[in-house]
Amino acid sequence: MSPNPRMRKVNSVLREVLADEIERLTDPRLEFVSVTGVETAPDLRRATVYVSTLDLDRGGELVEALTRAAPRLQRAIAGQVRLKYTPQLEFAIDTAVVHADRIDSILRTISDEPTGEEE
Repeated sequence: MSPNPRMRKVNSVLREVLADEIERLTDPRLEFVSVTGVETAPDLRRATVYVSTLDLDRGGELVEALTRAAPRLQRAIAGQVRLKYTPQLEFAIDTAVVHADRIDSILRTISDEPTGEEE
């Protein structure tokens, strides 16, 4: 089910604030991290933050580092976004980017192979 326009706006604003704040963190485990999306619960008490990285093997480290930084990230939200509640942040790896690259690579390999129909 698609969120209503208000929730889409909340998710978008939270994504921007979190992306900016994560960029300011000095933890080396958080290099090359992108915030790809945020899904906030309708009651605004929880938000799942989807992040991606080029190295999925580091996913566990990445989630751990973000979980440790969650209080700072929540303070940034509280200071920059006017909401009834500041959501409790949960982090999840968004593997869509890596899977899309893999599919693209497979498709390129298929299109580069000779089909046998050429004379």
